[in-house]
Amino acid sequence: MADSEPGGGDDIRLSFKEMCERFDVTPRTLRYYEYIELLSPERQGRSRFYGSKEIARMTLILRGRRWGFSLEEIRQWLLIYEHEGTNAQMRAFVELADRQLENLAQEKVQLEETMAELKSLRDETAETLG
Repeated sequence: MADSEPGGGDDIRLSFKEMCERFDVTPRTLRYYEYIELLSPERQGRSRFYGSKEIARMTLILRGRRWGFSLEEIRQWLLIYEHEGTNAQMRAFVELADRQLENLAQEKVQLEETMAELKSLRDETAETLG
């Protein structure tokens, strides 16, 4: 869950372009994640470099997005690690995951109802065509 600490011996440093390519995100997305303080790359002049900590954070950000968490929820969750440590972050994740699983279950029911309704109307329409 938690990302590694900076200076942990990892020599990984990705440029802005390499970071976009590695995670298949647009430059605009990467800049936005920096703007809202989800990522804090090392800066050298106008260049940005991403170490192992930022790479781990980006992995968590994209997982969170795929699971339907808001960027603010992800930001708060990452802050918990920085201020309270791994156990607090894991407890927060369990709470977030429980809430999101409930939301997804409700969305699934609604989607199944919509699909059944559409299929029924489609079948009626196809029968009319003969």
